[in-house]
Amino acid sequence: MVRCSVVPWTQPPPSLTTNTTERKMDLGPLHDMMNLAKRAAPEQGGVISGINPIAFTTTDPIRIWIIQLAIILGMTQLLSLVMARIRQPRVIAEVIAGVLLGPTVMGRIPNFTNSIFPAASIPYLSLTATIGLVLFLFLTALEVDVRIMKRNAKSTLFISFAGIIIPFGLGAAVAVPIYKSFVDQSNNFGYFVLFVGVAMSITAFPVLCRILTELKLLDTTVGVVVLSAGVGNDVVGWVLLALTVALVNASGGLTALYVLLASVAWTLFMLYPVKWAFHLVARRTGSLENGQPTPMMMIITLMMVFISAFMTDILGVHAIFGAFIAGLIIPHEGGFAISLVEKLEDFITIILVPIYFTLSGLKTNLGLLNTGKAWGYTILLCAIAFVGKFFGCVAAARTFKFNWRESSTIGVLMSCKGLVELIVLNIGLQAGILDQRLFSMFVVMALVLTFMTTPIVLTIYPPKYRKLGVDAIMPKEKADEEEKVTPPTPAPRDEAGFKSRFSVILNRLEHVPAIMTLTQLLQPSQSSVTLAPSTRGESSNGSNPNIASAELSVQLDALRLIELTDRTSAVMQSSEADDIIRRDALLSIVRTFGYINAMPVTTSLSVVPYESFSNSVASHAREKESDLVIIPWYAGPEEGAQVGTFNPFENLFGQGRGASNEKSSLAIYSHFVRHVFANNPSDVALFVDRGISLLTEGQQAVHGQHILFPFFGGPDDRLALSFVVQLCANTSITATVLRVKMVERDTLTPTETGETDVKNLPVPHSATVMSHSGFPDTLYAPPTTQTRMESQNADGLAFARFIGGERPALPGNVEAALRRIKFEDLVTSQPLAELIQRANEESATLVQTKKGLLLVVGRGRRMAVASHHAELKTIVQEYTDKGMGRISGDVSRTLGDVATAFMAGVKANLLVMQAAMPAIEE
Repeated sequence: MVRCSVVPWTQPPPSLTTNTTERKMDLGPLHDMMNLAKRAAPEQGGVISGINPIAFTTTDPIRIWIIQLAIILGMTQLLSLVMARIRQPRVIAEVIAGVLLGPTVMGRIPNFTNSIFPAASIPYLSLTATIGLVLFLFLTALEVDVRIMKRNAKSTLFISFAGIIIPFGLGAAVAVPIYKSFVDQSNNFGYFVLFVGVAMSITAFPVLCRILTELKLLDTTVGVVVLSAGVGNDVVGWVLLALTVALVNASGGLTALYVLLASVAWTLFMLYPVKWAFHLVARRTGSLENGQPTPMMMIITLMMVFISAFMTDILGVHAIFGAFIAGLIIPHEGGFAISLVEKLEDFITIILVPIYFTLSGLKTNLGLLNTGKAWGYTILLCAIAFVGKFFGCVAAARTFKFNWRESSTIGVLMSCKGLVELIVLNIGLQAGILDQRLFSMFVVMALVLTFMTTPIVLTIYPPKYRKLGVDAIMPKEKADEEEKVTPPTPAPRDEAGFKSRFSVILNRLEHVPAIMTLTQLLQPSQSSVTLAPSTRGESSNGSNPNIASAELSVQLDALRLIELTDRTSAVMQSSEADDIIRRDALLSIVRTFGYINAMPVTTSLSVVPYESFSNSVASHAREKESDLVIIPWYAGPEEGAQVGTFNPFENLFGQGRGASNEKSSLAIYSHFVRHVFANNPSDVALFVDRGISLLTEGQQAVHGQHILFPFFGGPDDRLALSFVVQLCANTSITATVLRVKMVERDTLTPTETGETDVKNLPVPHSATVMSHSGFPDTLYAPPTTQTRMESQNADGLAFARFIGGERPALPGNVEAALRRIKFEDLVTSQPLAELIQRANEESATLVQTKKGLLLVVGRGRRMAVASHHAELKTIVQEYTDKGMGRISGDVSRTLGDVATAFMAGVKANLLVMQAAMPAIEE
């Protein structure tokens, strides 16, 4: 049995109670720390800890922003590739991408919008897009060159205002029924009418520049007028839009007046004192002189853009107007504006701008256009927008004596809406003037009018009707003429005649030594050659040129090719071609070279897409009536010894693209050269400067040249023979002409085989088929028996002019040139191997006489006397077996068999010549 006793509780001593309480009070901070430890801390393991990577949080919005950016850029790039195929501007792809990603299509997928584009993330995306829009409007203002308007001020202002007033009036008229049918009556009617009128009168200047450049209209009369009128329309449109926004944002009429006056004051402040100070700083830092903004100037420029945007925003006008005003004060002298654009454009146009226009598509919900009435008004908007611009500009153009075709083209181009219209619509949506349904209707209108611009212009104004010139006003007596305008047809020339006018093609600095080397050889060293330049009216297939005693004047026409890309800077280069010609380094070197050598030099510049390079060369040759077009190419002397694919056109355009891209680079470059050979209306020469004549340290200088020319027969070889004689007019040049005769033919040439009698069939001069490289290749029509006999007779007559006892009398200097030429016969069954051996022997001998070796060959792809395919295959295989590299089939298709053999076996400069294709009689 257990006994329990109860002990009564007694009050503890005061000292003990106090100590216990103090201990509890001392534990207070510890309890707080324990409570903090119990709170849930954010996971730091990322997806490894199971965090959803697409979950949006305001503390870390970068994840969803990157996902949104990747989706937007991927969709935009995919659609832009499709749109580029049908020659549509990139902005259409950007807006369509937004429409597809928005509620119209992919928004109907459950949880797609809430997961990828949650409502809470849109402000962050909009902030990025707004920054991009501010910078983009700055770039747009840089494209505006007021000097263009000054050249054609009268016609420009008339067409520009006609393209604003009439569409504005029609837009205001159609706004009345739209307001009654779709707009909340609580909204201000006057503001809505004003906004619709502005939206109808806008012309998208940036897109217009790209369309004009893409369609090669910038240097035409129509292009100059449209570009000038587009500048004026753009400036007036922004002023009207700023007025509209000021009225909408103001609480009353007096406030709107204050907003307008403050905006005008800020604009004047930017256009005069700020502009003067900016130009002064640019000169002091050397930025204008060098054409490159210094880092300090870049900081000043960007700060000026954002400060101006800030000021217009707080004044009650949108921030984009401040950025546009800042762009107007940037100087264009010395290429400063273009260099500034080059430093900014990629990040803005590739990353930021697609976000803005994709957001426009996300706000577009075509599902709201679910009634016939809505679609009827959408079609009416498209019709009114086009008709107002078209007839307004056509009427103004007819007033200035443009014909109907040109006037219609001006009207269609001015109706282009593009991205400027979308910016206007977004401002209207933000200001509450438009709701989402009206916004969608206007977006459809903008897309339709932009999409239809290019195909309509190509239909009503093809190249054969275009007039080149810088004047906007046509002569009155030619106003109503509807005659086809074709480039001047080059008069046929004697293929054995001497050349006096040469067009050279420049793209890279490495081309300049090649041009200097060849043109220096064309200059007689002691006395002028007394022979007549080729007469403009004589036939190119004649065999008896009229050579008279006259001084030969060599003239050089240099064409600088610049690739046109989607970049804003490339478009600016195209529109500012006159200024670029004066300051371009390559053209300046050529002009200086011509001045030193007393040689007349003219320069031209063409900014076109890469695939249009050959067309630009052909147009230049027609315009200048060139006797010979020279395509330079620099290749180092050791290039052929590199292991891997031998790419003789690697340096023709652009930098080498690495071993993995050598094959594609070769195909692209040879594609360009082959197109020049096939389409050029005049004779063509490809001069391959392998660097043999360039001096290195310790190397002895080369004095003079010795030419080795194998003559097989055909129009190309006859051209080369005449050119060799002309080169030998220079007393420092000698030549050996080998007339090659094959004694054995194991295989017939392709031109001699075939079962079809083509003698009486009309055969085209050339046909384009696909080559193994995937690019078009040019195959020339097989000759008939008659044409072959005529060619052989022409070969004999060409030699009879220069050798033999019965040759005609020639001027004294030509006789002196012939005395420096040694004619020999080469009878062999393996001509390529013999020629390679002979060339190497000549090269070794010339080292002692301090002369260089120049190999001149005919391309031989047309009317070839014999086929060398089998022998060339053996030479190429030996070249590969020696480990010196591999020669692609594109080389022989471009250079011809003989030149390809020389490239593989001889280290010497090479000149490949092709005679002009005979004119086709219609």
